[in-house]
This record gives sequence, C-alpha cells and structure tokens, in this order.
Amino acid sequence: MTERTNKIKNMIINNIEQHPAAQNTCQRQIQMWSNQFHYRMKKIVVLFLLAMTIIPVSSQEIYTLDKCKELSLQNNAKAKNSQLAVEAAEQTKKMAFTKYFPSISAMGVGFEANKPMMSMSLDISSMLQPMMSAITPIVSWLMQQGVPIDLSSLNLQSPKIEALKKGMIGAVTATQPVFAGGQIYNGNRLAKLGVQVAELQKTMSEDDILLTVEQDYWQILALTDNAKTIAESENLLNRALKDVTNAVEAGVTNRNDLLKVELKLNELQSNKLQVANGLQISKMVLAQFIGIDNYNFQIDTTLSQNLPQPIEVQVDHRSALAQRPEYRLLDKNIEANKLQVKMKTGENLPTVAVGAGWNYMNFDKGGTMPIDNNFGMVFATVSLPISDWWGGSHAIKQQKLQVQIAENDKRNAEELLLIQMQQLFNELQEAYLQIQLAQKTIDTALENVRLNEDYYHAGTGILTDLLDAQTSLQQARDQYTQAVTDYHIKLSQYKQATFQ
Repeated sequence: MTERTNKIKNMIINNIEQHPAAQNTCQRQIQMWSNQFHYRMKKIVVLFLLAMTIIPVSSQEIYTLDKCKELSLQNNAKAKNSQLAVEAAEQTKKMAFTKYFPSISAMGVGFEANKPMMSMSLDISSMLQPMMSAITPIVSWLMQQGVPIDLSSLNLQSPKIEALKKGMIGAVTATQPVFAGGQIYNGNRLAKLGVQVAELQKTMSEDDILLTVEQDYWQILALTDNAKTIAESENLLNRALKDVTNAVEAGVTNRNDLLKVELKLNELQSNKLQVANGLQISKMVLAQFIGIDNYNFQIDTTLSQNLPQPIEVQVDHRSALAQRPEYRLLDKNIEANKLQVKMKTGENLPTVAVGAGWNYMNFDKGGTMPIDNNFGMVFATVSLPISDWWGGSHAIKQQKLQVQIAENDKRNAEELLLIQMQQLFNELQEAYLQIQLAQKTIDTALENVRLNEDYYHAGTGILTDLLDAQTSLQQARDQYTQAVTDYHIKLSQYKQATFQ
C-alpha cells in the first residue's frame, strides 16, 4: 500500500472517530471498494480466458527475417520474372547459334489457269516447202502408174501448241553461309552478352527484393514494439487512474486530475488503434510480397541489442565498386556497343554462301505436251551491298559515337556510385549515434518517471508532471525502437551497395 493510500485511510479513520455521522459514508465507501474488487476479479478471469485462447497462436510458425527473405526469392513476382528473363536470354543465345548451320527451305506451288499461259501456232507448210518440191515428181510418177493417191491428204495443217495451263512445282534448298562479314559470329557474342546482362539484372532485382523485405520486416517489428510500449504506458496510467479515483472519492483532490488521466488514456487508446491498424496493413504487405496467404502470421520480435559498429562493416569503396552489378552492367553496355559497331561493319561487307537443291516440275499432265521432270543442282551466291555503302558508313560512325556515350556514362556513374556508398556509410554512422542518444534518453525518462511518481505519492508533486514524464518515456522508447530499426535498414543498404 502506497503512502498516499495510507494517508487517505488515516484521514477516513479520524473522520469516523470525530464524526459518528460519517459512518454511513464510510460504509458506502467500503461497499464501493468491494464492488471494485469483484469487478477486477471478473476482469482477471476474462483476461485469463483470453490468454488461453491465444496460447495456440504461439505454436504457429514464427517467421524470421531469413525465412522471409527465402520465401520472397521463391514466390515474389519480380523474382520469378527476372528468372524468366534469364531463361528467355538463354533461348535467344541458342537461337543465334543455329545461324552457323545451313538453312533449309522447302517450296511447293500448284496452279490451274482458265486458259494456257503459252499458246502458239507453227507454219509447217513453209517449213516443208523444200521437201514438197522434191517429192512432187515422185508423186506424179506414182499416179501415172495407177497408184491411188489422195492429194488432199498431203495438205498439212499448221499445228497449234498450248502449254502451262495447269501444273505444280516443288523444290528443297539448303544454303550454307560461308562469309557474312562476321555478323553471325558477333551476333552470337551479343546473344551471350544478353544472358550475362539478364543475370546481372536478376541480381539487382533480388537485391531490391531482399531490401524491401527487410524494410517491411523491421517496420512490423517497430510497430510491434510500439504496441508493447503503449501497453506499458497504459499500465502506468491505469495505476495513476486508480490512485486519483480513490483520492477524488475520498475528497482529497478534485475531478480535474481525474479528467486529465482519462484524457491521457483516451489519447493512448487512439494511438493504440493507429498502431494496430498500421501493424495489420504492414503484415498484409509483407505477406503478399513473400507469397503467403496468412496475414495474421507471427515474426521474431527480438530487438537485437548487439549491433555492429559502422567501422566494423566499412570496406574500401573503390574496391567494392567493381563488384556492383550496376557497375558491371555499364561495362556490358560498352561491350555491346562495340559489338554493334562490328555488326554494322559486317552489314556492308560481301556475303558468300553455297547451297544445293532438288526440284520437281509437272506441267499439263495428260495434255499434248506434258512435262514431268526432277533434277538436283548446286549453287553459290555472292552479295555485294553496293548502294548501301554510303549510308552504311554513316551508320558505323553513329554506332562508334554510341560507344563514346557509353564510356562517358560509365565514368559518370562510377563517381555517383562512390558518392552513394559514402553517403550510405555516413547515414549508418548517424543511425548508430541515434541509438546511443535514444538509450540515454530512455534512461533519463525512466529516472524522471520514478522521481515524479515518488513526488506525487508523497504529495509534493502534481499529476501533470507525472503524466508528462510518462508521455516522455513512451516517446523515448518509440524513438529507440525507430533508431534500431533504421540502423538495421541502413546497414542492409550499405552492405548491398558495397556487395557484402
């Protein structure tokens, strides 16, 4: 029992002894305390039953930060898409490799026209005129000898030749490129480079995913710790409410102090609701990101006190720069543009290819002049892009300028990445200092609350000072939690930036 409670008790006893009429008031007071006792016992029973219903929750799987990271790399859509992009680049690489092999094509055409596409008549009489001059005397002698000869039968009609009214053509050709200005070789190098770029982009995507998971995880942990702080503050205010209620009912103090405590409790309830809503949304965001269906999951809420100092994780930034995927992508960009120069040059060089084929032709089957034939052949082709040389020279120069642009981008990005790493390290140092300051603030706030409680219970302090001290303690604990979570996030950002 506190000194202030003893003081109230002694005052009530003295009033009873000096004023017998106060006995009825005392009995009512005792009855009121008895009712409060029974109410509190019921409340304890309800809390006990509620705790029993919560016990099975503790058997649920607790998601650690490492577990959340593992799930995010397995289930997150961005991680899946980055893996698919790598597989797509692999297929492009395999497709480019097929250009080394012969290209085989087959062709078939069938047609039927409403009239022959080729029609002509032959003047046979003019062609046979010399022959007729020679055989005329023979025919005359034979007739004189009594041989029956029909001269009308010797009148030859000019034949009419018609062709290509219907038919079909088939062909199979295989062509092997011999020289293509290096386009096939450099195209394969570009495809291989595309796979490397996709893998670097996948690494960057995974880094972004892991950093996002860590930020969401620490946000949940911070809100969970804020909820604990609010619960502790609520306990302090409930204790104060009990003391002030007793004092008001005993007539020692006025209701103004009671209203102040109730106002603080109302503010605390509002903060409690905001934290609960924020915790709910944060869990939903993390659950969606790591691909789990349960939004009411539990995380490891242990707030680590053994944090590495910034000097322990600092590395040489220029050495770490070469490991950054962003920096390596800039190198790949330069390499790709140089290969594009070679591709543009190859487009303006001669192209040589050899091939072989088989052909089949069938025209006017069943007609007067049918054609049914098949044959094989070999061939060689040489292609010279003569008219493209003027425009091609400008395309080559333009691509060489792109190489210079890529090199300038790399130098600029190199400087910016070094600045970024130094800035992240500075922020890491600041976050570590904030933890130390927040811890000192908590120590000061705890001592302030203890002193104000003692002063208030001794009757030498005022309630407002005690409530302000409790509010300051809650704020100090929230600041410490935020400082620790900020440090973890800054530490992850720095390690990611320095490829640790």
